[in-house]
Amino acid sequence: MRKIVVTEWMTLDGVVQSPAYPDEDPSGGFRHGGWHPRFFDELSMKWVMGNVTGAGGFLLGRRRYETFAAHWPNASREEQALAEPLNRLPKYVASRTLAAPLAWQNSTCLEGDVATAVAALQHEAGRDLLAIGSTELVRTLVEADLVDEFRFMIDPIVVGGGKRIFRDDGALRSYRLVESQVTTTGAMLVTYARQAGVLRAT
Repeated sequence: MRKIVVTEWMTLDGVVQSPAYPDEDPSGGFRHGGWHPRFFDELSMKWVMGNVTGAGGFLLGRRRYETFAAHWPNASREEQALAEPLNRLPKYVASRTLAAPLAWQNSTCLEGDVATAVAALQHEAGRDLLAIGSTELVRTLVEADLVDEFRFMIDPIVVGGGKRIFRDDGALRSYRLVESQVTTTGAMLVTYARQAGVLRAT
């Protein structure tokens, strides 16, 4: 059995929407796209590399899949350390609109109920599966209690609203801090592991 690991770039107020580019995801009138790159440093880049190269495969939502599939097969020479595992390893895509076969090599659409399909992958042997971004997919995995570990880069910035991975669903979930580091930009790199069980608030 392998772990399901979620990695997210997150603001101090818990927003994960449109971190990399101004026009990445302007849905809902989000006006602060591209808030994340200024907080990268050598430590955080090493953290990103470690997450990607240590994975046995990737879980992606439709939007993240399309963004990655458009970029990583044609990545520059300088980006090959990240591009190689992203291109080579299996990618499992949750989408209601994409149809097989997917164009990006080693990519498969998850069939049927997403939580059931991911649970089946979780019970296979192999290295951990890494969910990158993919807000809706991660919400589904959280609500199904399938996430074994969260790895957040939390930036010292507040954007005042936007998409978050934790819904206001009345559920109490407990996590254990495994590791934390502070970057030179003031961002925090934190890893939380899931505690057993989910308690529902009344």
